[in-house]
Amino acid sequence: MKTKQIYTFGEYLRNKFGEKVYKVGINISGFTCPNIDGTVAKGGCTFCENDSFSASLDQVKELKGFYLNLESKENPYLEKQLLQLQMQFDALSARLRREYGATKFLVYFQSFTNTYAPFATLKALYDKALSFDDVVGLSIGTRSDSITQETLDYLSELAKVKEIWIEFGIQSVYDKTLERINRGHDAKNVKEWIIKSKEAGLNVCGHLIFGLPGEDKEMMLATAKEAYSWGIDSVKYHSLYVVKRTALANEYARGEFTPINEEDYLDVLVKALQMKPENVSVQRMTAGIDDESLISPDWCRDKNRQIRHINAALKKVGLKY
Repeated sequence: MKTKQIYTFGEYLRNKFGEKVYKVGINISGFTCPNIDGTVAKGGCTFCENDSFSASLDQVKELKGFYLNLESKENPYLEKQLLQLQMQFDALSARLRREYGATKFLVYFQSFTNTYAPFATLKALYDKALSFDDVVGLSIGTRSDSITQETLDYLSELAKVKEIWIEFGIQSVYDKTLERINRGHDAKNVKEWIIKSKEAGLNVCGHLIFGLPGEDKEMMLATAKEAYSWGIDSVKYHSLYVVKRTALANEYARGEFTPINEEDYLDVLVKALQMKPENVSVQRMTAGIDDESLISPDWCRDKNRQIRHINAALKKVGLKY
């Protein structure tokens, strides 16, 4: 059987820019989430570690009221945020240049909800990131209920000259699942904004979680199939794991949630990849964490081991990652 290479995001970028483009992950203090600050829900998604959010927010806790006023034109902390952006990019890009010979970068606004702020603040941060040497574009992680038409229109203009990606957490297309994990929006909302983003000329990456509470393998695959049909350009697959200080950890302790086992995850992942349109690139195959905060499942602890097992499962069906 001839082995077929899975189309990766790295391959997409190499084809477009003629060399490897490195993502530089940025964490801007002051960004929060409407599912945490009480706008749509409280406490965040059940799998989110609230202490980590609180620690970040405490650094600029006075910003909470400011960010709830999304029409505000003034941001007294913008200069600090712009400096933070500059310092993080300089440090990370320098390391990538030194260790890997990197010459092109994609600034990745990674932590929290990176379109959930007044437009003037977003524009300043996006413009600053695009002004850095050798930056070819942006990738912006967000929620579908936290982006305005004004922001989308601006990103659409940027996309005419730069590589602009927006990453939406889809997670599941089942509203009962989204409600159970305290997501704060329904699947219709995600579909609407993915389609709007595509119509605006943006590249869209969708995040899918396999192993959510109450879902069987058929539901997980139905989510993947539906997400593909919305026209996403890239995908990140995540396995759900339980960490301390989360609502999910409490469910697990009460015996109300059993994490997906590795065999079932591999089965769903391989089938999701087999049904994936060829033009949809893959950015991530799984997720995990190797520290004392992980409660279960233990197989999510070692990412290298996961990748080995994923490649072994893919090989059986003629695929390679």
